[in-house]
Amino acid sequence: MKILVINGSPRKNGNTEILVNSMIEGARGSGAEIEVIRLAEYAIQPCVGCGGCDKTDRCVIEDDMQKLYDLIDGADRLVIASPIYFYNVTAQTKAFIDRCQAMWSRKYLLGKHHGGDEPRKGYFVSVCATRGERIFDGAILTVKYALDAMDFAYDGALLVKGVDRKGAMAEKPEELERAREFGRRIASN
Repeated sequence: MKILVINGSPRKNGNTEILVNSMIEGARGSGAEIEVIRLAEYAIQPCVGCGGCDKTDRCVIEDDMQKLYDLIDGADRLVIASPIYFYNVTAQTKAFIDRCQAMWSRKYLLGKHHGGDEPRKGYFVSVCATRGERIFDGAILTVKYALDAMDFAYDGALLVKGVDRKGAMAEKPEELERAREFGRRIASN
């Protein structure tokens, strides 16, 4: 089982990464092969809406996003992780998602699907500072549509509220255990 984790937090060793690392512990314990991409370390330009991907299944912009398409195609499970910024994913995550327009074009305009034997599943992992009742709604909707475009069926989320100060996630052992369990579920599901 190959699990690709896309970490869209701009902060290294921040709360999102702490939560993701616990999730990875659980998945590795179940024997999964895991690759983590920190989007902050990649130069990904925003989609320019040129329509170049409407005829091919690749974006015409030559940047680091080109490295990610094959990784996405080779994954059995995809986890998109991002803290919440103003009720949605970070700018880094959104740029990545927007550049997956090429994969949407491949699926919906060109009629090409992943073609694997088993359906691929996708997940969302997120933290936020506030405790608003609907704080994750916008991000979940964004991630669900992005996963569909990449030919993954949305299969759940790990969401933690009330994590503000850098490193505060490390002080929540119950949530970290919940993340490990989430990782085990992803790897065995």
